[in-house]
Amino acid sequence: MFWIILILAVGLDQLSKYLIVTSLALGESMPVIDGFLQFTYTLNQGASFSILQGQRVIFIIATLLVLGLIFFLLRKIPQDMRLFRAFIALFCGGTIGNFIDRLHSGAVIDFIDLGWFPIFNIADSCICVSAVAICLMLLFGKPGSLLSAMKAKEDHDA
Repeated sequence: MFWIILILAVGLDQLSKYLIVTSLALGESMPVIDGFLQFTYTLNQGASFSILQGQRVIFIIATLLVLGLIFFLLRKIPQDMRLFRAFIALFCGGTIGNFIDRLHSGAVIDFIDLGWFPIFNIADSCICVSAVAICLMLLFGKPGSLLSAMKAKEDHDA
């Protein structure tokens, strides 16, 4: 299930960006829900909220390190923790989606424009939703959650 979610997240993100790039000129907007949502094709060379503009190499290195660490630690997350693993997959899918943009064009394609919030994309949504869910699960998970399961596994292996 992990790989399916990851591939779907990357695929949906890249498809949506392809449709925007082939439908709109850079900077052009298209209303979707009048007064609430429009698609505005922009490029972001920075991170969230356009911070660290032009630091492409740093983002590429950081992305590779984070993904490498996640894939290394993934084997320690029990298979029966499906929801937790699903959110990890969603996070990785979003991260890979934006990583592809940085490699291909040097900037991330953003297009979801609410008017009152910085313009973002599907990969950003995957990253943010999954990061919040992962943090909540780690902080407020029931006994037997990931941290308890990992501790029990370490105790058993020792």
